[in-house]
Amino acid sequence: MLRVPVLSPDGKPLMPTKPSRARRWIRDGLAVGKWSDLSVFYVQLTKQPSGEDTQSIAVGVDPGKLYSGVGVQSAKATLFLAHLILPFQTVKDRMEQRRMMRRGRRGRRINRQVDYSKRAHRQKRFNNRRQNKLPPSIRANRQLELRVATELCRLFPVSKIVYEYVKANGSKSFSPVMVGQKVMLGWLSKLAPVETQFGYKTANLRTQLGLVKSKDKSAQTPESHAVDGLALACSELVKYEQFHTANTRGHTWTGSVVLTPSVFRVIRRPPISRRQLHLMVPAQGGIRRKYGGTTTRHGVRKGDVVKAEMAGRVYVGWVSGDTQKKVSVSDANWKRIGQFTASKVQLLARANGLVVSRQPIVCFGDIVHTANTSVPPHPQGDAVSWRFL
Repeated sequence: MLRVPVLSPDGKPLMPTKPSRARRWIRDGLAVGKWSDLSVFYVQLTKQPSGEDTQSIAVGVDPGKLYSGVGVQSAKATLFLAHLILPFQTVKDRMEQRRMMRRGRRGRRINRQVDYSKRAHRQKRFNNRRQNKLPPSIRANRQLELRVATELCRLFPVSKIVYEYVKANGSKSFSPVMVGQKVMLGWLSKLAPVETQFGYKTANLRTQLGLVKSKDKSAQTPESHAVDGLALACSELVKYEQFHTANTRGHTWTGSVVLTPSVFRVIRRPPISRRQLHLMVPAQGGIRRKYGGTTTRHGVRKGDVVKAEMAGRVYVGWVSGDTQKKVSVSDANWKRIGQFTASKVQLLARANGLVVSRQPIVCFGDIVHTANTSVPPHPQGDAVSWRFL
């Protein structure tokens, strides 16, 4: 059965509850329904609860170069699954473009008709070669994982974060996943106690739980990466431990966990270009128009969730650009749906730095029961059934 996150009146995360109880609380005025930045429905109590005891809830993070998997598990229920599309390649390409534009500006500024000693070569003002910073592409990857983990810690009383640690002999820079692991563990330790686990242990536990992993890494399904995040979370509750008796000794699995239907989300950053000085190639007359940034000419910002109408059909998506009279709206994969007249575009929710695609509920062999009771409208569209919470 699904579980709905619960917050106290002062925002402290409590143990999740059943949807039927959450509906009853909302009906009786004991709680208020809300939506988180991860597109997860939760309730916040209006009065202080009689008790605030919690059980063990673990968050598993399976980092990657292009995709990451996240899972949240308690002993009796699977609470959340996510597939993260990391901005590694996007940030890398734009850093290369920025480098070319910067070199072009410097080349145009220098007068090569004078002696080298008299040219306008700006000298470095400080030692900028300290070799202790993360590459921007890898930092963006880890920051997206950190953002999701932070939002989950605001929804659930997380007792442990399990992070898959990559270790290899030889050069430590061969894999973007290995770079910045210690920095990431330091960030996560500020949220909850952190534990690391090697990949082969994750694979063994995944097999023990009966979870199937897909070979298609780019598939936006739980089987591609989210199952690894779930296995990492379950490792806090199910362990492979050593035993010793009078006649024998060895290892065995201890503990138990129940895998239940859970919400599944595909999360990415909106691939918005930062504000640049101008385009790389000048237009006719030598004039270069502005490029990038989040502002538009129509009162909405890039990344805002909007509802747009065209030819009698209504679309819900994210603002991705604008022209003099129209607004470009894209779907969760950042593919443009169309360009809509600005007067027919209605703002639903301001940008929060995430693009979350709502997917059908993931079911591990159980039957999902749906109810006809509606919930508060979601920022991305109309009221949805409890099946898609």
